[in-house]
This record gives sequence, C-alpha cells and structure tokens, in this order.
Amino acid sequence: MKKNKKIVILVIITILIGIALVIGIVSLVQYIRIKTAKIEVTLVEDLTINFADKKKVSDFITSINGTILDDYEIEATTLGTKNISFRFKNDDNIKVSYSYDIEVVDKTAPVIWLSGSYTITKGNDVDLTNKILCGDNIDNNPKCTIEGEYDYNEAGVYPLVFKAEDASGNKTEQKFNLNVVEPKKNNGSSSATAPSYTAFEDIIRDYKTDKTKIGIDVSSWQGEIDFDAIQQAGVEFIIIRVGGTRGRNGEYFVDQYFTQNITEANKRNIDVGIYFYSYANSNEKAQEEAKWVIDQIKDYHVTLPIAYDWENWDTFNEYNLSFFGLTAMAETFLGTLSEAGYDGLLYSSKNFLERLWFPTKYDTWLAHYTNQTSYKGDYKYWQMCSDGKVDGIKGAVDIDVMYLD
Repeated sequence: MKKNKKIVILVIITILIGIALVIGIVSLVQYIRIKTAKIEVTLVEDLTINFADKKKVSDFITSINGTILDDYEIEATTLGTKNISFRFKNDDNIKVSYSYDIEVVDKTAPVIWLSGSYTITKGNDVDLTNKILCGDNIDNNPKCTIEGEYDYNEAGVYPLVFKAEDASGNKTEQKFNLNVVEPKKNNGSSSATAPSYTAFEDIIRDYKTDKTKIGIDVSSWQGEIDFDAIQQAGVEFIIIRVGGTRGRNGEYFVDQYFTQNITEANKRNIDVGIYFYSYANSNEKAQEEAKWVIDQIKDYHVTLPIAYDWENWDTFNEYNLSFFGLTAMAETFLGTLSEAGYDGLLYSSKNFLERLWFPTKYDTWLAHYTNQTSYKGDYKYWQMCSDGKVDGIKGAVDIDVMYLD
C-alpha cells in the first residue's frame, strides 16, 4: 500500500511539473512574442494640447500598424508634460503597449468684457480694472491694467487701452472710450411708459409642439401666484427659486414664496424644477450650497432638474476665479445633487456660455431673450423672455421652452 501511495504521489508530482513546464514554455513563448512584436507608430509633429481641449489618443498618431484598443479622451487640465499610455493590437494580432509624451499648454488669451465704451458718472471714483470683467481660462488672477489719462472729476471722453496678461504670457488689449458724464438731474417729471408684455398664449402658439413644453420660472418677484389660473393658461412646468445667500459668504435664505409655490404646484401635479442663486467662490462653498438645497427640497416632489444660477459678473474680479475654476465649482454643485438623485442644470446667458463657461456634462438652461436664438451649443431649456404675461401672475414672468428627448 505504501509503495502504491508513493507511486501515485510521484505521478502527481510529475504531472504537476509537466503542467508547470508547459505553462512556463507557453508564457515564455508569449513573452518573446510580445517582446519581438512589430510596433510601428508615427506621431504628429506638434505634441502639444491646449489646456482643457478635447483630444483622443489617436489625435496625436498619424499611422499605426494595428488598432487602438481604448482610444480614450485625454484629460488636459494640468499644465506640463503628460504621459499617454495605451494598448493596441498589431497586424499580427498581438496586444502590445505604447506610450508617448505630450505637453499641455495654455494658448488662450484673457477675456476683457468690454465694448467700445464704458460710462461712469462724474465724481464716481471707481477702480476700472476691478469693475470691468477681466478673467482667464486658467489663471485666477491675470494682470489687468489700463493705459491712458483720465479724470473722474472732469466730464469728457477719454481714449484708453485695457490690457490683460495671464501667467502663461498670453495677452489681450482692447481700446475703449471712458465716458465721464454729468449726474442726471431729476426735474420731478416722469417719462415712464406702460410696460409691454409677451403673451403666454402667443408663445404656446409659436413654440408648442409634440417635442416641447412651455413653462415659467418664478421667485418672490412674482408675488402670490394663482396656480389654478396658470395651469388653465397652459403652463406645463414651473422652475421655482428655492433661495440663495445674502451675498458672498452671506447667510442662507429661503425664497419668501418657495414653500407656497412648490406646495401648490405639487398639488396640481405640475412638473417642478428648482433654481438656486449662488455666490459661491470655491468648490467647498458650492458643495455646501448644494447640500442646503437638498435639505430644503427633500420633502417635495421635484420632477425636473435643479439649476445652478451663478451670474455675479459685475464683481467677477473679486472672486479670484478662473473660468475653468468657475465651471468646476458649478460641476461640484451639480455633482452633489446628482449623488442625491437629482438631475442638474447649468443656467447662463448666451454670451457667457459662449465666451466664459467651459462645457459640462450637465444640461444647459439657456437665457437668450429673442424670438430665435443663434446659440450653437446644446441646451435643454430656453428662457426666451423676461417680460412674459400669463393669467395668474400680476406682473412680468420669465417664459421657458423645454425640449423633450
């Protein structure tokens, strides 16, 4: 018996050794096959990518003897050298690895938000380099200066040059006239005319299709709303301001009519979206704001996205933010809401979307007051006017078009 056991053990050991040898030989063959695999990759001459540009691995390759297995999008949000590694299957059907280096650079000049002229009242001693929006895609504090002579205390037209330079040496110059004007005199008369409105029924007539819904967005400015009346008028959805903060780093407040508005909308099964007016100046603050919003809306039925509304452009220079940093802040806010199960929406006007905001993965709520927008980007909602008139609301209201999937 003992002899038979020894024989069995020897046989097992022999088999295991044989298997190990086979595996080793196969591995060695595969190793040699990979090491000697034919790799022919030709790169483009210019191995630079502008900050935050969207390019894939293949965009830097002019020819390759095979097929890239994962042609991923390169993340170019840090300046400097970046190694790009990928795998591809060559013409002999062998999977091999390859890598190359690219340089992430900043070629984008700062933005000066200025037309051909800027007007101030005589005696109004303001810092123009702080008052006029001067920002950059990546630099939080571009150097902003004004060349030329002017006198705040002397009415007149002063030709000046606004100059901006970022940390990468990109420069922008813009000529403009500073108009210093006399204070307006109040003679006691009033030239106010009756306001004109855009009728809600006209918007329904012109923009309502089987692929759109027509709605409104409201806040305390609209006062008390007759929800039966707006529903009968054809309002299909409503975006309600939940609140905001009282300035930068100020205390939170709930919109005076938020609770009433969302309660009445929920009673009538009107689709509800939310917007929050933000003064955030950091990702941490944006996340805090999002959590505050969640606390306010968690007991209500919110069927539409929650919009991030940041539009402090008059004081933008005081925020020490780049446009990329501003967009990252918005994504922090919207990402926090997404984690809580809500859809996100970025609100902004056409010009700011085109020139300042970076693209995000969230839907856009476009503000452009016109009959036909010329905005070329994607958008899910269009705030088309701020002078809307609908039964159930005493004054003006914003009218919006929602585009269905």
